[in-house]
Amino acid sequence: MKLLVKNIRSLVGVEYMSKLRLQGRQMAELNTIDNAWLLVEDGRFAQFGSVEDGMPLLEGIDEIVDAEGGMVFPSWCDSHTHIVFAGSREREFVDKINGLSYEEIARRGGGILNSADLLHQTSEEELYSQAMRRLDEVIHKGTGCIEIKSGYGLNLEDELKMLRVIKRMKETSRAKIVSTFLGAHAVARGMSQDEYVSLVVDEMIPEVGRQQLADFVDVFCDRGFFTSKDTTRILEAAAKWGMRPKIHADELASSGGVEVGAKHGALSVDHLESMTEEEIEILRGTDTMPTVLPGTSFFLNMPYGKARKMIDAGLGVAVASDYNPGSTPSGDMKFVVSLACIKLRLQPNEAINAATLNGAYAMGVSAEYGSIAKGKVANFFITHPVPSVDFIPYAYTTPIVKKVVLAGEME
Repeated sequence: MKLLVKNIRSLVGVEYMSKLRLQGRQMAELNTIDNAWLLVEDGRFAQFGSVEDGMPLLEGIDEIVDAEGGMVFPSWCDSHTHIVFAGSREREFVDKINGLSYEEIARRGGGILNSADLLHQTSEEELYSQAMRRLDEVIHKGTGCIEIKSGYGLNLEDELKMLRVIKRMKETSRAKIVSTFLGAHAVARGMSQDEYVSLVVDEMIPEVGRQQLADFVDVFCDRGFFTSKDTTRILEAAAKWGMRPKIHADELASSGGVEVGAKHGALSVDHLESMTEEEIEILRGTDTMPTVLPGTSFFLNMPYGKARKMIDAGLGVAVASDYNPGSTPSGDMKFVVSLACIKLRLQPNEAINAATLNGAYAMGVSAEYGSIAKGKVANFFITHPVPSVDFIPYAYTTPIVKKVVLAGEME
């Protein structure tokens, strides 16, 4: 199957020499080809170039798509979401307006525990149906790679139910999905912290591992949730089953999660709203991708992560949506890119790289996704005609996605 896209104003995110991630000054490099064409063969990028340098022969082309002067971008790669959840939590939204903090709502039995109660009452089929609607929503906003976490079960059966839903989503969607076991998202009702950590380590992780339901393991290592000691215990147990860490760290306080994550080879440490200068130094020279979630800061009126300082210190940065029912009920990665520019002070090129190639790296899939390079999976979107790349974050509520292609097929 060969697909040709013609009349492209700019082909954005082109790689001639494939990279797994971008760091420091590299993040400002966003290769583009103007007046371009793109050839996809058997679901992968095959060739691309400018019209001035010559178009491929039309013989043997199965489908031609006219971009009509729109731009072509690699799909957004959203490396941190919780889109498998039941119902919504707008009552807590009102509580926040009335002055309650995230931690105060959690202490009153709301937050994650509220979502766990709702999920327990929801059938697996209904959970799948709700999650697929959210997945379809973000796909049509340009997301083609997405990480999805468990963590609203807080008992063995409900965590497995969530992970089975994610597995089914992997099997039924052309989007690239990776799964993360987040049993340590909060302490279940009626259990002490030590009891619950033992449940995660002794029962949940072995069963998740036996059923091969998770690519990664995560822990909410933060004030009022799990300690760095708890996190170490969980990561060591998960390592025996081949689950690499992706850590919730420094959302509410400098928690030790960055240090634990770096020590245990975490693929990413995420949130980082309370990250210190010392923790930026800890990440130098590691394979760990700091991942900032500006939508959470926006929705909760929290400080924003120090992405600008990280890049200036030579680190790479990814941005992700954190789509979840409590602290970020949005998976719009274009808005995340806008926030990265407006609030994190990233340049548009840096923000786009943070939401594509570096996002793919934070899921362990950047060898196959995150840029337009020969041989990579052809996940991309075509925009309506726009004047420039900078227009994407500038026009922060303007819909720009006209057509979506995943694995070389139109959605």
